Amino acid sequence: MDYLLGLAKNERLKAEIVKEKEEAKAQYQETGRRGRRFKEFVYQTRESWSRARRVVPRPNIWRRREPRFVVTSLRREEWPAQALYEEHYCARGDMEIGLKNN
Repeated sequence: MDYLLGLAKNERLKAEIVKEKEEAKAQYQETGRRGRRFKEFVYQTRESWSRARRVVPRPNIWRRREPRFVVTSLRREEWPAQALYEEHYCARGDMEIGLKNN
């Protein structure tokens, strides 16, 4: 069974995306439009996870939004970072919001 879950941010995770966050900030300052960057890396908690897992962060610079992180078992060959976040993770959230409003 595969999974795709939001992951609480911490200092170690934020340190992984310093470059991408700066690039997104520069894009926002240059264009006035949302600056977004996607990447992925392997991450393991110090105590609670039994193994390293794929993490996809979304450094977003727009209206003071904080970066978000997801952890997944889905393979990058099937779900590249941006598609995984925008098409899969966000779509699930949109569906859940729609269910709440019905």
